Amino acid sequence: MSELSTESAVQSVKPTIFFDGVSSRRRQVTLTLGDVLEICEEGGAPVRWAYPDIRRADSPAGILRLTSTAAPSLARLEIRDAALASEIIARCLRLDEHLTTRRGVAKIVGWSVAAAVSIVCVVLFGLPLAADRLAPLVPKPIERRIGDASEVQVKTIFGRGSCSDPAGQVAFSKLVNRLRDAAGLDDDSMTSGVLPSSIPNAFALPGGKVYVLNGLIDKAENPDELAGILAHELGHLKHHDNMRGLIYNGGTSFLIGLLFGDVTGSSAVIFASRSVVEASYSREAETNADTFAIETMHALGRSPKPAAELMFRITGKEGGSGFANILSSHPLTEDRLARMTREDRPASGPPLLTDAEWKALKGICGSGKI
Repeated sequence: MSELSTESAVQSVKPTIFFDGVSSRRRQVTLTLGDVLEICEEGGAPVRWAYPDIRRADSPAGILRLTSTAAPSLARLEIRDAALASEIIARCLRLDEHLTTRRGVAKIVGWSVAAAVSIVCVVLFGLPLAADRLAPLVPKPIERRIGDASEVQVKTIFGRGSCSDPAGQVAFSKLVNRLRDAAGLDDDSMTSGVLPSSIPNAFALPGGKVYVLNGLIDKAENPDELAGILAHELGHLKHHDNMRGLIYNGGTSFLIGLLFGDVTGSSAVIFASRSVVEASYSREAETNADTFAIETMHALGRSPKPAAELMFRITGKEGGSGFANILSSHPLTEDRLARMTREDRPASGPPLLTDAEWKALKGICGSGKI
């Protein structure tokens, strides 16, 4: 026992529970509060805890649970005597030093803000950078698998099957092939089709798939108008804009799926619902696709201006109406229209389709109302 007199020391009357942190045995002990806290078990050597080392531990109501920084990490002292607990608390000036202080709260808030900023930076800068770098590197078999899954979603939305009028299909294939050859796209696996929807739009899918909705053909007045928009979509295909959008919109879930080969499930649905139906690309991607369309039309000896006129006609009459009209996917500005007008040149190449072929293409989905 300590050298203090019995008048200056306090001894517990009720037994206290003690775990020494070495064994799991529950010990009945008595406490003596002198210059140090003595924990005494009958027949055993006392354990001494210095008051500056004692800390409060989590405990249920009615129990003061203590530990010591100088004792084994699992050592615990459980005090149920309220008076004794008060005496110990009065002596342990650093009892709650380990608990969160205002400075600790500020540190937690600071780290939380830093984490939030990190997440924002990843979303704003990390994912776009990853999308730009990874999109051209996605293996073609994987890209085709994604395109096949996206195609299922698209046909569910816009019609189960492509329009199948034989003469119309021949004319459409001729137009696409002429654009592809002029653009230098040598992907023999590229597929295209017309879907029976009254929405005026066109879009590209991963894996070399290009689709036009019949509503766009209905509004086109000549092959050059339709060809310019198709060339724009081929530009998105050439620049991997659809894969870039998929990686960006799918985020880390798509990147993980790409690593483990699971890229035809939820990621394809994300692409179909966001990147295809909404079909939004960045301003830079749209500008690059416009450049590609201009160069392709010039290579054919045709003007890109008719495509701009078709877009203006659609957005001017129907802007803001419809689920996925040309306005939502290709926001037309005066700068874009002016650019296409500046690139206007007199035709130096043959017509892209004959009058009979254009008439057949206009009827590719049949004469019935969609």
